Amino acid sequence: MESISWDQFAVVELRTGTVVEVSDFPQARKAAYKLKVDFGADIGVKQSSAQITTLYTKEELLGKQVIAVVNFPIKQIGPFRSECLITGFYRPDGAVVLAVPDQAVPNGAKLA
Repeated sequence: MESISWDQFAVVELRTGTVVEVSDFPQARKAAYKLKVDFGADIGVKQSSAQITTLYTKEELLGKQVIAVVNFPIKQIGPFRSECLITGFYRPDGAVVLAVPDQAVPNGAKLA
């Protein structure tokens, strides 16, 4: 594992946001949803593709707070432009478990 400096880590903008829209993404190579996430007034709403269909339904995701990297460059995924990276952890079976705050915090709050 490569070490990074505190200065490198400080550049990563890990922020909380609330999922405000979820839709299917049939054009994705692997099963995924298209999400719109509200990161508050300063950042706004960003969209992301997330391969989380194994463990989460669209209904479960709507209104859920997530943690995302909001300062990556836009990534083109087929016809979709992903503007942030929703974070999670891989289980041994390959399913992704979302990284989420265990209590509600304001949208846009930065990881401490």
